[in-house]
Order: sequence, then structure tokens, then C-alpha cells
Amino acid sequence: TNIADYGAFVEIDKGIEGLVHVSEMSWNKKNTNPFKLVAAGEKVEVVILDFDMQKRRLSLGMKQATKNPWDEINKLLVIDKIHEGEITNITEFGIFVKINEDMDGLIHANDLSWEGKAEEELKKYNKGMKIKSKVLEIDAEKERIALGIKQLDKDPFEAITSEKFKKGSVVTCLVENVVDSGLEVKLENDILGFIKKSDLSREKEEQKPTRFAKGEKVDAMMTNIDKGTRKVYLSIKAMELEEEKKAVKDYGSTDSGASLGDILGAALEAKSEKEDKKTTNNKKD
Repeated sequence: TNIADYGAFVEIDKGIEGLVHVSEMSWNKKNTNPFKLVAAGEKVEVVILDFDMQKRRLSLGMKQATKNPWDEINKLLVIDKIHEGEITNITEFGIFVKINEDMDGLIHANDLSWEGKAEEELKKYNKGMKIKSKVLEIDAEKERIALGIKQLDKDPFEAITSEKFKKGSVVTCLVENVVDSGLEVKLENDILGFIKKSDLSREKEEQKPTRFAKGEKVDAMMTNIDKGTRKVYLSIKAMELEEEKKAVKDYGSTDSGASLGDILGAALEAKSEKEDKKTTNNKKD
């Protein structure tokens, strides 16, 4: 007889109306617009869920008049298997993907990409688009199916545990953004990192983010790996100090009369010769 944002009023007998709340209209479409599901004057089958004589309130359900698709959900989907379906709706918190005519699964915005920002990743998808995702969770009791796109690929952050990526390693990174507090950088496998302003150089006057430009490659030492924020913290300063320490050990001591400049000069000359030799050998190969 009437439709509101929260549900539909249904007359089950002359003068007796009940409310079918939007959550009881469909096994799947719980938060959709009731106007899209029914029309005024339409006849529907309902089940009486509850009634309160004192408040003269009658609660009805439409979905209960049909077979519950969740009873056989495990025949349709298997955890960790790939599902291909059409996007039925996109919201600020995620993407709904069609499982069958009765239910959708949700890809939460945080499960779209390992590294990309959720709001940016959402813009890549459109309603009606067919996409593949991995089945993460099936909760028939809560009537919830969780899917993920990023889980189709290996987590690039797992590479952080390899020999190449560990605390104390010197790596080459790409400057993604220059900010007042330092440099936002990207390592191999799209792993995000950050170099604080105070770690840009061992010389205080050189600790200026504006010395660097977006797209520039820089070498830095990994000083901390934060798995919670999925970010690596690096330091050019720590790398320079370590190189200085190694140079003093390998090429002399300031106590023997050699200046720090002489020692570092010898170290750089040796490094240059080593690189030239390597380049010559590669050309021969």
C-alpha cells in the first residue's frame, strides 16, 4: 500500500497492515532502495514474523516466503577459489559482485590492492564490469560473502623478509613524492618507503627534501620495517655513516695522519675502479 526508504507497508487483510523492513525484503539486497524491489499496488507473498498487540505493530518478511539461498552456499563457492562475476553496485566502502540471482559478495575497498589507496582503486571499476576475485570468507549465519582482488596476487610485502630486503640493507628506491617531512619512496615490488628529513644526509645543511625530485633514484639504508603500516623506513644518513666507517677501516685511520677526505677519496677511487672493471667484463661477455 505504501513504500518508504526503510521498507514497504503491506495490507494482509482489510484494515490490517504490516511493515516489511528493507532487511527482510531480499536474502541479499538488504541495503538497497525498497522502491527498486516493489511497487505500490503490487501483490507480494509475505510471512508474519512478529506482532505486538499492544503497539498494534505487525512485522512481515518477503524473503522468508522463498528458499534461503544461504542453505546451499557451500555448493556454489569454496574458500580460496576464484569467482568471476558482474559488479552490481559500488559504494565508498567496497564493490558488490554478483554470486547468483539471489546474492552478492562484497570486495571491501581495502581488499582491492596491496598498495594502492582505496579511494583511487574504486575509481578503476564500473557497475556491470565482470571481474575475478578470490573467495575469502563465507558466513551463512551473518549472510556475508567476503571477496578479494588483491589476494589474487602474492603480497609484495612478503619480499621484505628476503635476504635482499632486511634491516641494514642498502637499496635503490624511486622518489614518489617530495614532502616537507621527507621523501616518499618506492622500492622493488611496489613496496612503499619513507626517508625522514633528518635522514636525508649526515650533513645538517643538506637535510633538505627539495634537493630531490620526483622520479629520481636514490640509495638508502633500510632502518626499520613496520609490518603494521606496511611501510619501510630508510636513511641516506645511516648509509653515509656506514660507508664512512667502512672506508676508515679499509683505507686508513685519521689517527695515522690521513684526513677523512683522503680516506673517503681512496674509498671512492677504489669503488670507481671496481665498477669500471665490472663494466669491462660485462662488455666482454
